[in-house]
Amino acid sequence: MKKIINTLTVCTMITLCACAAFAQKTTDSKDEAMIRANVEQMVKGWNMKSGAEFAKPFAENSDYVVINGMHIKGRAANAAGHQQIFDTIYKNSSLAAAVKQIRFLRPDVAVVHGESNLTFKTGGEEKKGSGYITLVMTKENGKWEIAAFQNTAIQPPAAPEGGK
Repeated sequence: MKKIINTLTVCTMITLCACAAFAQKTTDSKDEAMIRANVEQMVKGWNMKSGAEFAKPFAENSDYVVINGMHIKGRAANAAGHQQIFDTIYKNSSLAAAVKQIRFLRPDVAVVHGESNLTFKTGGEEKKGSGYITLVMTKENGKWEIAAFQNTAIQPPAAPEGGK
């Protein structure tokens, strides 16, 4: 009888662990989709030239480090700063971005790495720039928000010596 109870206990534990692993994977998949939707919202906001739409997925007290090293604190400042560049230097620009990796540090905290590609005009000439983006995202009340964002320029490879 004791052997049957031990066998049942072991089987129950294996079943519970398998169910928990499946539930975690299902949650991760839904969470990943929500995280990707936030990145898509930023791109949509950029291409609409709307600072408010761009900043929508950011937490109210978020930190944003711009490609030139400037530190923007808070969603409202993020929206205002982006609106300014949309109305001026980046009014003729378009943005594309792709999430390359999502790593969950905890069920409610994720680090997201991606690549962005910006096309813009300056002096009548079309230019392109690429960046590597790092986002720290947190889940509050079932909703993912960008708590911190770092944008780093990807430098083009240096030309070999002698120009070849």
